[in-house]
Amino acid sequence: MNYIARIYTDFSSKFGIPRQSRMVKELQGKIVFEPEFRNPEAVRGLEDFSHIWLIWEFSEAKQTEWSPTVRPPILGGNIRKGVFATRSPFRPNSLGLSAVKLDKVEIDNELGSILYVSGADLMNGTPIFDIKPYIPYADSIPDAKGGFTEEVEKKVLKVVFPDELLKNIPQEKQNPLVQMLALDPRPAYQDDDGRIYGLEFAGFDVRFLVDDDVLTVVDMVDM
Repeated sequence: MNYIARIYTDFSSKFGIPRQSRMVKELQGKIVFEPEFRNPEAVRGLEDFSHIWLIWEFSEAKQTEWSPTVRPPILGGNIRKGVFATRSPFRPNSLGLSAVKLDKVEIDNELGSILYVSGADLMNGTPIFDIKPYIPYADSIPDAKGGFTEEVEKKVLKVVFPDELLKNIPQEKQNPLVQMLALDPRPAYQDDDGRIYGLEFAGFDVRFLVDDDVLTVVDMVDM
């Protein structure tokens, strides 16, 4: 298969990216097609849909061998589940699936059709294999069961973000950043209070620590 496009986001590394799409709905991304797929006819009618599916590659998690079981971070990294019962990036074919909101379709004289999306959970430069429209009558299943994910407590942290640090981030990116931090970007198996973590976002290394249920941003370093 050939890549058809790449998505460009504010995430320069994997750490801190929301574990599922649309967990932080304001996170923005821009999809640019590869040169051979820049014919505007290829997206004709897509603007009529509110959401789209992205089929993409875990390009930073490729493996030559695969394991039938994995340790999902959501379970603390201590419990094994079958790889096909999880959304782990460590899969036989390294494929990811995300539903995102399609904000607009723009035509650029040089780059062709550009898709602006929100709610993406992809790292900057992630290659995309395919794009399909989200169809509510077929894709939405209100009574679906969530398996072991329904047993996990979805804890939200209180975020303390000093104004003198927050103002360094463009205003439209401030709320998404705070929401990401509130979801606790640390791996579930790491909960050592006092440790300073760094999250790369929008050109900054956002440094924070967690004490109980309070996350405090202590510094921001321009990358």
